Amino acid sequence: MSVLTNNLDLFLRAFGQTLQLFAVSAVLSLVLGTLLAALRVSPVPVFRGVGTTYVTVVRNTPLTLVFVFFVFAYPLLEILKIDEYTAAVVALTLYTAAFVCEVVRSGINTVPVGQAEASRALGLTFTQMLGNVVLPQALRSVVPPMTSTMIALLKNTTVASGFAVFQAGNIRETLADQGDNVLIGLLWVALGFVILVMPLTYVQQVFEKRWSVAR
Repeated sequence: MSVLTNNLDLFLRAFGQTLQLFAVSAVLSLVLGTLLAALRVSPVPVFRGVGTTYVTVVRNTPLTLVFVFFVFAYPLLEILKIDEYTAAVVALTLYTAAFVCEVVRSGINTVPVGQAEASRALGLTFTQMLGNVVLPQALRSVVPPMTSTMIALLKNTTVASGFAVFQAGNIRETLADQGDNVLIGLLWVALGFVILVMPLTYVQQVFEKRWSVAR
């Protein structure tokens, strides 16, 4: 217990930074992933090809390599200067968006084809059909897998600790430098992540109950 109480400020700052990194990356990846899903089901072959290529490449690339590119390789291009925190947000967003895309696309595939055909018969454009008819129904079925994707994103934020971004992943290093019990510290870190995951699970259960009644 002394490891936690003696380093409470360290734990609070580290997990606060983790939450900030997670929140920003989650919002951006949800937006980008949904747009990619729209490309994946687009009637335009070029758009489908772009979406498929992106998902195939990013999903099969280790997250660490994505971080390495944006932290070390991207600055050499001298396009737009970004700091390590921004690089971490970009890396997490681009990586997670590929998984969000597939989750949303799986939800779109659960919507009966007749819904899209009826929308076209009414004269709706693809964008109108997707935004007003298909996506609202699709998102109801993807709550569990989307929650799992967000939980994975939360845990993936620890990768940023290896690229000069201070967050929960740096607690072990700091405790070791101070001579504190690292094993006990890591147990507290694990408990901290469990506590952070609990609200996500609760939100999932709330939406599942609400939308199951709506159906």
